[in-house]
Amino acid sequence: MAIFVVFALVVSSLHAGVARQAQGAVPPGHPVVVPYVPERVYDTRRKTFSDFEVMLADLSRADVVMVGEQHDDPNTHRLQAALLQGLLRRGAAVTVSLEMFERDVQGVLDDYLAGRVGEDELLKNARPWPRYATDYRPLVEMARAHGWPVVASNVPRRFAADVARSGLTAIEDLTPPDRLLVARELECPLDGYFQRFADTMGSHAVPGGKPAANGAEARTERYYYSQCLKDETMAESIVAAFDRQERRPNVVVHFTGAFHSDFVAGTTDRVRRRLPGRRVATLSILPVQDIDTLSPGEEDLARADYLVYTVK
Repeated sequence: MAIFVVFALVVSSLHAGVARQAQGAVPPGHPVVVPYVPERVYDTRRKTFSDFEVMLADLSRADVVMVGEQHDDPNTHRLQAALLQGLLRRGAAVTVSLEMFERDVQGVLDDYLAGRVGEDELLKNARPWPRYATDYRPLVEMARAHGWPVVASNVPRRFAADVARSGLTAIEDLTPPDRLLVARELECPLDGYFQRFADTMGSHAVPGGKPAANGAEARTERYYYSQCLKDETMAESIVAAFDRQERRPNVVVHFTGAFHSDFVAGTTDRVRRRLPGRRVATLSILPVQDIDTLSPGEEDLARADYLVYTVK
């Protein structure tokens, strides 16, 4: 049976501001009522349907939570904001980490969170994604209202584009200041994650094989190295944010495209490599046509610790 939940979110001083990128600070504790979000939670470890609140109680005890999203789904973004509010209710000290901001805009993002610049300056200089107003602004505003850090975790896209064109050797040409914007450690094996990436790209590359010399396979490998560059840089950013946290309990919540976090691969794998012995929990939000007749298959059981289904 579908579970319908109303989430009151601390995100904005004006409800209309979410849509129009309203100016000014958001007073702490000022609620905005978000429409009903139909959802069902599946706990893949216990192989049973669970409850959103039970999941939140568990995630509040994790060190890092990886939240995989489908970028263009509105209900996904409402659930992400609800997740943060649930952690707030449980007294967790949250650090919000976003794939959607790149490392070189951390300064202006910090200035906005501290009130040193207005939202116009943030939007002008931080290169927000096109759907920032509706999809990610609520997360940033909730963090701003409660004094939470927000991490611009991703590699600058121009560097990723250079790697997609030329391969990882493009990193060798970066200036010392630019090299600091890229993960120090870069491990990009042609493994199962590579094969899943290649399959998505429509390539026939073979995991563990020798790097391709030319043609479509070589292009797929370059694109994969660009993907790996993002994964490694986001992972390093997440771990650095975790190390900076002082309050307890604390949790870094990273929002990213699900391909980066599903199946304990991509960014998730690289966070775990850097945080041995720490709990890195995973959650994948899956929009479906009908949440009343779900039966997760074997592949989905390996996707994440929690599957959160919502209506498209």
